[in-house]
Amino acid sequence: MPYVPVHARTPEDWPQTAEQRWRAIRQAQPDLAPAIDLQRRLLTLVVGLADAIDGGRLPRLSLPPGYLAAKLARGVPALAGEPVPLPVAVLTPVLLQLCTALGEGGAGEAADHIRQAIATGSLDAGSLLSASFARDQSSIRTGAGQRGLAPDLVWLVAELAVSPYVNALQRLLLTAAVDQRLRSTLEAWNRGYCPACGSWPAVAEVVGGHRLLRCSFCASAWELSAYACIYCEQGGDGFLTAAPDVERKDRRLEVCSACHGYLKSIDIEGLSPFPLAAISDIETTDLDVAAMERGYRRPALKPFTRR
Repeated sequence: MPYVPVHARTPEDWPQTAEQRWRAIRQAQPDLAPAIDLQRRLLTLVVGLADAIDGGRLPRLSLPPGYLAAKLARGVPALAGEPVPLPVAVLTPVLLQLCTALGEGGAGEAADHIRQAIATGSLDAGSLLSASFARDQSSIRTGAGQRGLAPDLVWLVAELAVSPYVNALQRLLLTAAVDQRLRSTLEAWNRGYCPACGSWPAVAEVVGGHRLLRCSFCASAWELSAYACIYCEQGGDGFLTAAPDVERKDRRLEVCSACHGYLKSIDIEGLSPFPLAAISDIETTDLDVAAMERGYRRPALKPFTRR
């Protein structure tokens, strides 16, 4: 089960599902209440944008199944390096709304400055969105620094705005794949980064004994054939899985002594639909803290070229 189709689109009852999970997180970790309130507001904007994108028309992409299969066979994600047109006019208003939500949710003037830069054209929305789609962290960080903006916050805002579009594209290209060669290549995918966009997973959701990696950007889900570090493929004694809280063995850290990378792992009844995988990420914030306190980190995104 290497590549797993996730819900075709966000289900209509997502608010009820999300509220149940947020309520449980509040009870277990009351200090996350402000973060949950902010996430609720952000995800509402993202779901609204996803609905608008699903209700519109996606571009015709010159990405034949055989071409995609050949890319994937080389370890290159399907969308990497592709000149895909973005619906900038649709994404930009939500980009500004996300800045407002982040500003009012705790990011304050840092988010307000980003919004102002986008609104005035000092930070070109189209260029920002394109860099996010291309997973070009270096370009975004450089551009933000030159304008005196918070680089991590600029990256987050752009990622949130582009993610519904990338989610729709990966479903169009991969989830509904009927070409046998492409399906076989997807079934053979055994890499720690997303086969659709190349991002690292935010978390592993373990469902029915299957460890499914969930892309932090487009919410793709895939499973590796070996239980090893997703970043450097280290196995054996150098790769450990442990529950920092012995009373919550359903929430674990995978840590690697070779590359010092880490991944959060959580047992869950069913895969979270887009964009609710973000709830699994916020639910395990304490695992991030525990990992970083021990010197582990998430590596930078891998660079890819079209060929």
